[in-house]
Amino acid sequence: MTTMTATQFDFLCNMIRSESAIVLEPGKEYLVESRLAPIARREGLGSVGDLVQRLATTPGVALRTEIVDAMTTNETSFFRDVHPWQTLREQIIPDLIAARRATRRLNIWCAACSSGQEPYSLAMLLRDDFPEESSSWNIRIMATDLSETMVTRCRDARFSQLEVNRGLPAAMLMRHFTRDGAEWRIDEKIRRMVEVRPANLVVPSSLPQMGGFDLVMIRNVLIYFDDTTKQSILTGIRHQMKGDGVLMLGSSEVSTGLASGFARLQTGRTIYFHPAS
Repeated sequence: MTTMTATQFDFLCNMIRSESAIVLEPGKEYLVESRLAPIARREGLGSVGDLVQRLATTPGVALRTEIVDAMTTNETSFFRDVHPWQTLREQIIPDLIAARRATRRLNIWCAACSSGQEPYSLAMLLRDDFPEESSSWNIRIMATDLSETMVTRCRDARFSQLEVNRGLPAAMLMRHFTRDGAEWRIDEKIRRMVEVRPANLVVPSSLPQMGGFDLVMIRNVLIYFDDTTKQSILTGIRHQMKGDGVLMLGSSEVSTGLASGFARLQTGRTIYFHPAS
């Protein structure tokens, strides 16, 4: 049951959309209640409806930011979906290495990185399967997220037992992590491979400028935007990619790439894209 009026829900949806471009549709009231109830309790308010009323009548940047942060989806895991990582290991990264051997440089962007499992999965893959290049090349892995909370977590590179149990092979856990109380801390060599910073996908000036992306991973985030915003984000990314660079989307997002100036490729179950010429 929701504690918000229809007007309050509409106000909140419009605010979140203006700040992040995330679209909340009718029927998501339960999600809003579950995400914002802890903030309402902390503020000494009786309900989420009261919280939204405060936001509407006494706007404050800190509270506004915290509410948007709470509404961003942070579902992630190490080596999520498995098959894209096999394709990265067996084809995409070897092809990029062969094409960049003269410059010995790779620029990689993991967008909407959440708490860091994806960029650190990539760093471990590079360290384990491409040790020469990962130690001697200039490889930049830039991880960005809208949520300041997730940016901080990604930088800390500490994970709970539940988090390391999700998708991380036991051998990698032993090789690249150290037990730290109730958490696992990633090895400093792996942590230093990943640069972390906040960025809003709908604010181009906040996005990383890396002199041309070789690989962009923006997986399982476009589903939260409307079609116009998806197209705008992908068009901006395409303009920053090298001509033979690779874009990887989530499995439910692959049709979006075709409409945004990308050419589709497929290896096994993995669909990925190059900028269309």
